[in-house]
Amino acid sequence: MSGEVPSRSGRSRQILRGPRPEAVPALVARACTLVGVLDIAAGVFPRFRRSRMHAIAEVLPGALGPFAAALSLSAGVLLLLLAHGLRRRKRRAWRAAVVLLPAGAVAQFAYRHSVIGVIISAALLAPLLRHRDEFTALPDPRSRWRALANFVLMGAGSLALGLIIVSVHENRMVGDPSLADRITHVLYGLFGFEGPVDYAGPTSWTVAFSLGALGWLTAVTTIYLAFRPEHPAARLTEDDETRLRALLEKHGGHDSLGHFALRRDKAVVFSPSGKAAVTYRVVSGVMLASGDPIGDVEAWPGAIERFMDEAKAHSWTPAVMGCSETGGEVWTRETGLDALELGDEAVVDVADFSLAGRAMRNVRQMVKRIERAGYETRVRRVRDLSEGELDRIRRAAEDWRGTDTERGFSMALGRIGDPSDGDCLIATAHKADDQPGPYGDLKAVLHFVPWGTDGVSLDLMRRDRSADPGMNELLIVAALQASPRLGIKQISLNFAMFRSALARGEKIGAGPVLRAWRGLLVFLSRWFQIESLYKFNAKFRPRWEPRFVVYGSSRDLPRIGFAAMQAEGFVNLALPRLLRRRQPTPRACAHTMSEHGIRAA
Repeated sequence: MSGEVPSRSGRSRQILRGPRPEAVPALVARACTLVGVLDIAAGVFPRFRRSRMHAIAEVLPGALGPFAAALSLSAGVLLLLLAHGLRRRKRRAWRAAVVLLPAGAVAQFAYRHSVIGVIISAALLAPLLRHRDEFTALPDPRSRWRALANFVLMGAGSLALGLIIVSVHENRMVGDPSLADRITHVLYGLFGFEGPVDYAGPTSWTVAFSLGALGWLTAVTTIYLAFRPEHPAARLTEDDETRLRALLEKHGGHDSLGHFALRRDKAVVFSPSGKAAVTYRVVSGVMLASGDPIGDVEAWPGAIERFMDEAKAHSWTPAVMGCSETGGEVWTRETGLDALELGDEAVVDVADFSLAGRAMRNVRQMVKRIERAGYETRVRRVRDLSEGELDRIRRAAEDWRGTDTERGFSMALGRIGDPSDGDCLIATAHKADDQPGPYGDLKAVLHFVPWGTDGVSLDLMRRDRSADPGMNELLIVAALQASPRLGIKQISLNFAMFRSALARGEKIGAGPVLRAWRGLLVFLSRWFQIESLYKFNAKFRPRWEPRFVVYGSSRDLPRIGFAAMQAEGFVNLALPRLLRRRQPTPRACAHTMSEHGIRAA
């Protein structure tokens, strides 16, 4: 049965009652894992190969037994590799499984004469064929660099499994070979050569065929990944960027994160009318959007529907990081997803800002002290800077990045001084030195992106490590004081993750659960700067705007969190810098980070 829930957009959403649609692929994936393990066990462990018909098998001509063991082992490993794709409803994984299951069944019967093994494989093949319409997901964007990752992982797995294969036949070994001899035998066997370990009877052929099968699998899968047609990761095209800029020109004042949609390592889907869009990036199978949809609020549902259709077509997990309360309401209403408050964005109203008063005493004293030390500030639009100065700022920002890992995604633009970003704001701190450095008198940089026509949003903060402390406070105050002449009425600062929990947990009367939660956040701040970022923002007496994460189910949250940490640069699974290919055009993305922590969650 199904019911209809009307939405404000006039469309209706089906509410499914009964099993979840992904239940069949999940069950098939688990069964595929089980069959793969059984196939591997049949090819590796001697006890799995004993049967009443073993005496007949010994008189069969040729090396049918060892060959079938290798086939069973190969089919088992491949089925284990395919289980994840089947869970995600990938069509190519389904096609491969339909071929491998009969192959594994033939190997089970030919080598072990196991009717049960054949029945198990057939029992899995039947639902695969019956529910073939469930497995329609398109392949993910990919790169040939996955070939290197496959070689490393498959090589390590083959070495470990090969050691097991060599060691389980210990009672038939000739002599007592050492661990080094066994490892050498595995390495030789993976390449098809005979190693130093010898066995009595036909066991030597069985081990050789099994090791050869593992080496063959590693080579074939690596070659396939290296030479298959490459599907590059999605990028924002020039036409997409032009359309997004037109939407931001009309509706950019709605969301302070709107301009970050112009990151060029994001993809975009537009509503059917073209009046709204959602930008995203796919990370580890999670389709991550950030902020609110761009464009006319009335057209948001159409863009969200396209986003969800794209996620369903590829079997990606949809998620939204850092949307506003209004955005969260629309996302949850249109998709049936849930929302969870993630933290608060600090927004300072220029008209209300002043250094006077006791609350601003610390900031006021720090700014005065730095100014007396000889520092001066300049706040200008990007279009007002010369190309030489922009180039110096770019190089300084790159060299002053605190870590080798580039960070930022949902609240970072990823570039400075692009000709198309003339409305961006740059605040710089300068101090004349007797021995100027490679960047002259430049000591710190703040970069802001436009927020509609009368606001800016903080993108990055960088400073020379040899400069006096307080550079960021100095430049934020300078930007706020210069805002009236630049027509700026509000400035969005950093995002403070779990800000409300930190604020309430330190107040009198906070309960034990809230205090324990705050204590955990303070502990995690040693690595993620949660508390320090909140306290830094609070210095400027901002108003706090809540931001939310939108997700499908609670069991998706760990996966979404891990994907978000990858996107933001906290978890780096990329190749080492020396092995990375350089991007051929300046449109390639670069992540950014803040000295006090990134703006994103």
